[in-house]
Amino acid sequence: MQYLTAGQILLLHAMVVDETGGLHGVRDLHAILSLVALPRQRVFGRELYPTIWRKAAVYTRGIIAGHPFIDGNKRTGVVAIAVYLQYNGYTVTVRSGETEKFALAVAKKKLSLPQIARWWKQHCQRV
Repeated sequence: MQYLTAGQILLLHAMVVDETGGLHGVRDLHAILSLVALPRQRVFGRELYPTIWRKAAVYTRGIIAGHPFIDGNKRTGVVAIAVYLQYNGYTVTVRSGETEKFALAVAKKKLSLPQIARWWKQHCQRV
């Protein structure tokens, strides 16, 4: 399993803002550093987030709902998770407009972690 590093998340954010516009800048670096360890968490010797989908959901919620950046959190969250899934042998396939609706629902905290995980699973294919 390959995980995202803080450096990769910061680079992806910079690339997203360069490509789509908005403001560069980190609002909460500690949130990003904490997020890097979150998908790997273990409790009593067992993984807290045992599937790739749960790990993707943790990253998603951490970036989109956690708002670690000044701008572009939703865009960065979707791109970062797509990259994470690609690193691990999956490709994201969504219809136009679906990603925006999903990211807004996550940002408004309308989706639980299992619902976020299910969304990613439904919109990915093994490469």
